[in-house]
Amino acid sequence: MQERWDILLYTTPQGSSPVKEFIDGLGVKAQAKIRNTIALLREFGIALGPPHAKKVTGTSLWELRILGEDSVRIFYIAQTRKTFLLLHGFKKYQNKIPAREIKIATKRLSELKSRA
Repeated sequence: MQERWDILLYTTPQGSSPVKEFIDGLGVKAQAKIRNTIALLREFGIALGPPHAKKVTGTSLWELRILGEDSVRIFYIAQTRKTFLLLHGFKKYQNKIPAREIKIATKRLSELKSRA
C-alpha cells in the first residue's frame, strides 16, 4: 500500500485557519463531501485528477473541486514530503474562477513564504 499524503491547513500569523472556518460554516452535507474529497486527495496525492482536482492555469495553485448542490473549491499546493497545503476555500457561483479568489490564495502563499 502506498504512503498517504498529509493535509495541512493554512494558518494566519495570528493562528486562525480561514479554510477550517470556511468549511465549518457550510452545511453538514457539503462538509461531508469536502471530507470525502480531501480523503481522496490524501490517498491518491498528485495522481488525483479530474473531476476532483484541476490545475489553475497561470498559477502554482491546484483546485480541489467539490461538485454538487454547493459547488465548492479549495485552492491548494503540493509541498515537500508528501504534504498538501490547503490555502483558500470558496463557493463557486459561475463557470470562471473569480480573480479575487485566486488573489486571496496567492497572497496567503506569498505571506507564508515570507514567514519561512
